[in-house]
Amino acid sequence: MKKNLQIGVIGYGYWGPNIVRNFFGTADCDVYKVADARMERLHVLSRLFPSINTVPDAMDIINDPLVDAVVVATPVNSHFALAKKALEHGKHVLIEKPMTSSVAEADELIELALSKGLTLMADHTFLYTGAVAKMKELVDNMSIGKPSYFDSTRINLGLFQADVNVLWDLAPHDISILTYLITELPVSINATGISHTRNSIENIAYLTVNYQSDFIAHFNCSWSSPVKVRQTLIGGDKKMIVYNDLEPSEKIRVYDTGFNLITEEDKNRIMVDYRTGDVFIPKLSAREALAGVAEDFVQSVLNGKKPLSNALLGRQVVNILEASQESIKQKGKEIKIK
Repeated sequence: MKKNLQIGVIGYGYWGPNIVRNFFGTADCDVYKVADARMERLHVLSRLFPSINTVPDAMDIINDPLVDAVVVATPVNSHFALAKKALEHGKHVLIEKPMTSSVAEADELIELALSKGLTLMADHTFLYTGAVAKMKELVDNMSIGKPSYFDSTRINLGLFQADVNVLWDLAPHDISILTYLITELPVSINATGISHTRNSIENIAYLTVNYQSDFIAHFNCSWSSPVKVRQTLIGGDKKMIVYNDLEPSEKIRVYDTGFNLITEEDKNRIMVDYRTGDVFIPKLSAREALAGVAEDFVQSVLNGKKPLSNALLGRQVVNILEASQESIKQKGKEIKIK
């Protein structure tokens, strides 16, 4: 009889309960042990899942020979140290987004995982949503034509973070979607931001990602908006996609809308022909995205396959975030992507 993968979860704060619930319902694995330094959080877990072992120290999971794989659901500044220790102890690792605090840390973890033949995965949950899966299909089969821009707005009032700025907090979702949908690699970024809290942590920021082609991506992130907006526009030369994550059901709308250049005879006079056609609302999978993350991680470990939200994609996200921080410090200077 095949043995289930034994999962250890480090962190039972904001995201940990969702991690535990979804892995608990995933085939071929058991949530064996959860660690959190706060006893009140472990008491909550024990009431909901009395079969799961609880420990106050993450090392009780990392050192446990019965644990096959570790999920790190802690603040980003602790991701690298915990993941490195887990990999060194032969554990497969899934890390909450963003994967690490720097590209150097990501590279070290990737090299360590490769050397030991272990699965290393970043939890970019949005890649497993029905909406993003549909957008991937539309982009790959050229339904919208050649992609020309990606424009994302992710704003709300709070939650102000004490350790990372608004881009590190909110933008990983949309940067991961961009990286998944657009295979062309960016060449540089520009970013600006401002802190209104006197702690030098930007609560409003704008990021532009530049490409060798005429494709461009832009991100607007804020903890200081009176309204909550979660909207992405993806433009192609045939059609355009509007993705509104706050819509309860019709999250994706595909607009047969665009423009064509009429003539290039006079370069100083641009003439365009605008077109407006039908709006298509595709049916989307309603499966919880985190269930897809859990299943992908488990099956990647058991079958040795590359996960969708793999470590290299996680590194690309960190690369853009790290460059954005450097650009903000230099008042919007263009920073080349390494």
